[in-house]
Amino acid sequence: MIFFITVLRALAACLITNSHFTGIYPTDLIANGGLIGDVLFFAVSGYCLANVKYELSVAGFVRWYGKRIWRIYPPVLLMTALYMLLGAYTTEEHGLFWWFFYPTYYHFVASIMVLYIPFFFIMKLDVLRKRIGGLMAAVGLVWLAVYFTVYDSSYYHIDTVREPMIRFLYMESILLGAWFRLKGEKLRNHFRPLYPLLTLLAFVLYFGSKLLFSKRAAFASLQFLNQIAIFVLLFFLFRTFCGLDGRLERLPSPLKRGTRFLSDMTLEIYVVQYVIIDAVRALGLAFPLNFLLLTACILLAAFVLHKLCAWIYRTADRALTGRKGA
Repeated sequence: MIFFITVLRALAACLITNSHFTGIYPTDLIANGGLIGDVLFFAVSGYCLANVKYELSVAGFVRWYGKRIWRIYPPVLLMTALYMLLGAYTTEEHGLFWWFFYPTYYHFVASIMVLYIPFFFIMKLDVLRKRIGGLMAAVGLVWLAVYFTVYDSSYYHIDTVREPMIRFLYMESILLGAWFRLKGEKLRNHFRPLYPLLTLLAFVLYFGSKLLFSKRAAFASLQFLNQIAIFVLLFFLFRTFCGLDGRLERLPSPLKRGTRFLSDMTLEIYVVQYVIIDAVRALGLAFPLNFLLLTACILLAAFVLHKLCAWIYRTADRALTGRKGA
């Protein structure tokens, strides 16, 4: 794995988890950055999956998509079943299909499984693969058309992750990640000090616009600018870390191991945390004790789930290999 991708995946896990820590910090202003983590996840997915090796056919798509399902759903199914047994999840509002198959409790899972479908064909059709920049522009135009015709912009909610509108941003993010992968060596390890400065500027613009549009109803109709700001932030964030890849590889070994530890468990960290956060919050502990306990519990639960899923994958692979050998 290219190491800057490992770093970005770990950063995304930290940002998303941090955004859910409301009621943990002395001020909830610190519990922020979740959408930045989300778009990073999608961009990293696009980067990692850009070179689709399966043939362009129904059978090729089914094999590729099935592999994606196999990598995502085991931790989701296991934690959903466990939390349902513990009474944290119930079927009072949603049925078993909703919880276990689609959309599930986890908005990331629902979105990625939908967006994987067009992504496969985009990366397999040369006419689209060679024009990802133009395709991103086309998606952006469709998004703007939807925004100005049917979207309710009377109040700020454009970054609500459980609304369908957010999938335009996610699609742009996964395509941006693929664009970076296709550029390859033209971008990796080509760093300029201007990139982190532009990243910081985009960060300020994003959070500034978020505060403006959420606190000032008179400006809510312009909230589409907030999504443009986060996409610009994503671009320069990716560009900065891509340019630093070689330097990141030379980080001290303990720091690299810690980064890989988080990166390898990003999905598990995501699916275990909600119930644990609620449980620790209910204890009423003071900061930083609540933070330390919560972080330790999330990492421990994610580690156990990661090891269990790894065992399931190995067992299934051995069974499949043995069947083929027979």
